[in-house]
Amino acid sequence: MNLDSVLLTFIAESREVLHEMENRLLAVESSPGDSETLNAIFRAAHTVKGSAGLFDLDHIVTFTHVVETVLDGLRKGELTVSKDLVALLLESCDHVRSLIDAVAEGRREEDADSRAAAAGLLERLRRYAAAPEAATRVRSSVDRPPGGAGPAGVVDGSHWHISVRFGRDLLRNGMDPLSLIGYLGRLGTIKRIETLFDAGGLVEEMDPESCYLGVEIAFESGADKSTIERAFEFVRDECRISILPPHSRVIEYVRLIEDLPEEPSRLGQILTRCGSVTAHELETALRMQSSASAAPIGTILVQQGAVAPAVVEAALARQARLRDAKAQEGRSIRIDADKLDRLINLVGELIISAARADLVGRRTRNVELQECTSSLSGLVQEVRDTALQLRMVKIAATFNRFQRVVHDVARELGKDIALEIAGEETELDKTVVEKISDPLMHLVRNAIDHGIESAERRVAAGKSARGTVSLNAYHDSGSIIIEVSDDGGGINRDRIVAKAVERGLIEPGRTLSDRDVFALVFEPGLSTVEQVTNLSGRGVGMDVVKRNIEALRGAVEIASEEGVGTAVTVRLPLTLAIINGFLVGLGDSVFVIPLETIDECLEFTAEPGHDYTNVRGQALPFVRLREVFGLPPTTARRESIVVVNSLGRRAGIVVDTLLGEFQTVIKPLGTIFSHLRFVSGSTILGNGNVALILDAAGLIQHVGHATATPSTGHDVAAASRATTRLPEPVRPST
Repeated sequence: MNLDSVLLTFIAESREVLHEMENRLLAVESSPGDSETLNAIFRAAHTVKGSAGLFDLDHIVTFTHVVETVLDGLRKGELTVSKDLVALLLESCDHVRSLIDAVAEGRREEDADSRAAAAGLLERLRRYAAAPEAATRVRSSVDRPPGGAGPAGVVDGSHWHISVRFGRDLLRNGMDPLSLIGYLGRLGTIKRIETLFDAGGLVEEMDPESCYLGVEIAFESGADKSTIERAFEFVRDECRISILPPHSRVIEYVRLIEDLPEEPSRLGQILTRCGSVTAHELETALRMQSSASAAPIGTILVQQGAVAPAVVEAALARQARLRDAKAQEGRSIRIDADKLDRLINLVGELIISAARADLVGRRTRNVELQECTSSLSGLVQEVRDTALQLRMVKIAATFNRFQRVVHDVARELGKDIALEIAGEETELDKTVVEKISDPLMHLVRNAIDHGIESAERRVAAGKSARGTVSLNAYHDSGSIIIEVSDDGGGINRDRIVAKAVERGLIEPGRTLSDRDVFALVFEPGLSTVEQVTNLSGRGVGMDVVKRNIEALRGAVEIASEEGVGTAVTVRLPLTLAIINGFLVGLGDSVFVIPLETIDECLEFTAEPGHDYTNVRGQALPFVRLREVFGLPPTTARRESIVVVNSLGRRAGIVVDTLLGEFQTVIKPLGTIFSHLRFVSGSTILGNGNVALILDAAGLIQHVGHATATPSTGHDVAAASRATTRLPEPVRPST
């Protein structure tokens, strides 16, 4: 066994488990009575503890054991969920994560700083852990009457009962059942052991390499349940293991009998011989089991008035979801991200080669070759879509990460804020998810710090004391839209204008639309907050947010209403590797416009000297691509306008020729070309030439008076008096 690779798996899976534990802790604060959530949190801590024990990471085991004790008290109802306790458990989760990170860096021993941090957390945790232990001692002396099962249905007996059914492949995997039982004997005393044999059919058909054994063990030990479970740590996934603690209730033995494959009467006799239950308790258990076989246990509980029908229905639905989730997990495999990147690169090269083959077929006018290349193009497109789908991940993981951010920052600021999430099932490329995380973090912190008002101000304004930050994602025209909104005080429009005039960004007295005013927030250094905090400032760093989003070929826009709230809309491509493009020509040069940004293509019609055209009664501003890139004037008798759209803004791009759709493999421009504006990348055409990919959002930004809503004839007349300020010419490398 390669221990290094196993350790890496432990690190990766522990991080995932801790992330899930963190999300569950945040959820349990709003629904403290959800036993499923509490059990899931306990299992997460137990998983990390057990896995750490395999690698002798004793400091992780010791710390998580105390956390596990507190969580066990929560799920048993001996502790109540509170904000302080949830905050402490989140801190503990962070500490365990830091210990895992240290292991990933090669430090398997606890250093002085970690030891000091653990000591402070353990001191606080043990205050909570003492309550369940005290309750257990009280139950041991008071709640269990002598002489067998009392009124509470508790079985008399001071030993554990362990039921194990070894997996068929246990021997093939190099494990020995006898060694497992021998190790168990080191933790206590095996009072009685009964061996069961399951041939699984005819003896003649048995496989000599398979294991058909099961054991029922009466075990006396002062160890806790998690320590006993560790004896079976290496075989947990391939065996059926049940551990009943001393003085378990009769109903627990009923469930054990129902779950195990043997006949109830035979299993009951074995339990009696082990001394785990008395003959009277056995009779009671079998009677209950017989009743349960006649009617589902849920029905019995409903008939007895113990639970409501809705509770049983919810439990059954939850079981179905768990079964579906487990089935889905069984169909999934873990793949190294580098291997997926390599696959995408190969698919990109395949697309380029297929395009070249198609070009050769058309040039040679070989009908048979053209048929083959046409079929090949269809297959390549399917391979492309499938390969890209492999890198698609749900944005839920990114959104859920902000649950902790909202919880911690709101607690720090003394605000009551809820995070609402929608569209978490929306998928996009893993690379986009990783790169959008930081900009979204800044936007969420802005919404919490400067968007949501204090509870006093909200109540005075007639709002609820609790503010809301919302995250939403959905697909739109081949792109993904992410919205970050809040129901806070909104942005003061007049203050932005005054600040922009003060900094010389606009002329005094100039009339701007709301969209243009809020776009000023993204100007470097423009901030309107009266007091800048160490968390954020609406406008502080927003230029970096915009720059990072545009680096992903995306666009960002702000809408706000004072006293109502603010919404930031981000549009991103689904993938950064391969897109559907539309080829346009300027003389001998070829450019690519992302197909998802194109609304339509029109014949160029505009009066000389004007930078707009009338499209079905609406003013459409346009930009001449030749002037943008400093190319000489065209002698073409006919030009076309490609109408592009970004976040509701429409504009036209004037080109010479329209060349049609093209599967575009995005090749990043080198650092030497990083200064180029209005270009987001490059691609290789079928003839081997390089074509630049245009940044449609950037071009739209530099087109004056872009229309977001239908315009009237008056708008067309007004547009005739406007002039478009074009950017400085940039020559393409083609």
